[in-house]
Amino acid sequence: MAKNTICLWYDKDAEAAARFYSDTFPDSAVLAVHRAPGDYPASKEGDVLTVEFTVAGVACLGLNGGSVFKHNDAFSFQIATDDQVETDRYWNAIVGNGGQESACGWCKDRWGVSWQITPRVLTEALAAGGDEAKRAFAAMMDMRKIDVAAIEAARCLTRSIHLRGRPTGSNIAWTVKPHSGS
Repeated sequence: MAKNTICLWYDKDAEAAARFYSDTFPDSAVLAVHRAPGDYPASKEGDVLTVEFTVAGVACLGLNGGSVFKHNDAFSFQIATDDQVETDRYWNAIVGNGGQESACGWCKDRWGVSWQITPRVLTEALAAGGDEAKRAFAAMMDMRKIDVAAIEAARCLTRSIHLRGRPTGSNIAWTVKPHSGS
């Protein structure tokens, strides 16, 4: 087991969750399944107690601890994607397997674990700062699953203001310019 491992509490489905993650994300695997050596409040001897697994290279331990604690949005896995196809694949796998959509690229799997499926183009736009970051951020705020083309379009827009005797900003036109980044 890795020196630093994320422990995720599940009601009773840690093994099913770990197998789903290993089937969905690259560099993910179920490493070991450990059974309870005796009865405990959430289950009984011989049932799956813990599952060692990795998600995109991150060491995790799934603990079948019962229904006492629930997952919440204070913890999430953030998966960086390279294009819309990859974004769609992960999003659809999570949501289509009993999960639920949320806002701004967030979703939850059927076990309640939160995920951020985040295209690199969005991360790069936000890191660029300035108007580019503001436009990408504004576009993202209206999305559930991130639309890569819409983020790319927001990155490429420049704002030109035509005064024509009106107060600044009253007649705004958007023009597209090539993005100089990657």
